[in-house]
Amino acid sequence: MLTLLKLLKDGRFHSGQALGAALGVSRSAVWKQLQHLEAELGLSIHKVRGRGYQLAAPLTLLDPAEISARAPSCEWPILVFNSIDSTNAEALRAIERGQSAPFLVLAERQTAGRGRRGRKWVSPFAENIYYSLVLRIDGGMRQLEGLSLVVGLAVMQALRGLGISGVGLKWPNDVLVGQQKIAGILLELVGDPADVCHVVIGVGINVNMQMTDEVDQQWTSMRLESGKAVDRNHLVAELGLMLQTYLNRHQAGGFPAIQAEWEQNHLWQGRAVSLIAGVSQIDGEVLGIDVQGALRLKVNGVEKVFSGGELSLRLRDDS
Repeated sequence: MLTLLKLLKDGRFHSGQALGAALGVSRSAVWKQLQHLEAELGLSIHKVRGRGYQLAAPLTLLDPAEISARAPSCEWPILVFNSIDSTNAEALRAIERGQSAPFLVLAERQTAGRGRRGRKWVSPFAENIYYSLVLRIDGGMRQLEGLSLVVGLAVMQALRGLGISGVGLKWPNDVLVGQQKIAGILLELVGDPADVCHVVIGVGINVNMQMTDEVDQQWTSMRLESGKAVDRNHLVAELGLMLQTYLNRHQAGGFPAIQAEWEQNHLWQGRAVSLIAGVSQIDGEVLGIDVQGALRLKVNGVEKVFSGGELSLRLRDDS
């Protein structure tokens, strides 16, 4: 089925006879594979008598060789899946199997993509980036302080490098354009954080997605912002280079070396917000973050500090 998809990815018409000859199967077998492509991957295929079959839009598939050529300093192995439950889940399974870190898991499509707080991450085929980088962490908790915020900066800079100028950060793990989400980050840890552990850096970026009715919050994509399709292989390479740069800075100087840059790019700095923790809500004004990446809020004139994976930050209506 993937071979058929590669034949169709140019967006041109291909006759059933030509496709059958290339695949070594009958025209009826080609028809069945086309039906599978539409059903399993959600692709739209035009069928015109006398002309053949054509994808509704050309596809550029993820290519480990091209990514490596664009980012030769990122020497980690790249595992690309056509369809998978989630790249983070596969990364965790690979750690259990003994795969040596660092390594990168990518997918053209996720069937059970996950965001923070158990949210679904919408993952259409060959439109966005579903990315999980696995790192081995030696030396304890200091190397984990503020790590998700460091990753946010790397994602933001990769997007800016490809022309998305209005992109910024929202504590703790979101990348926004204005108030619309364009990327999210989900870190998962396995092992002993006081000794040797592995961290899975999960990144989802809306790249060429132009419509969906499955997202329950304001969203945008690189294509919607720029008005043109984005080469996902180029983006993966840029993201790898940026992650390498920021992770090296973080390892050398800890989060304090990056704290000021993060605050300068926090879109909600100084804004009136509500911090949601379960059923409770805390209203305050964003002062910034501390040296460990925790949120600093002025609450009733007093500075308070908050951290934790289940917290959610919202702008107040009067902000």
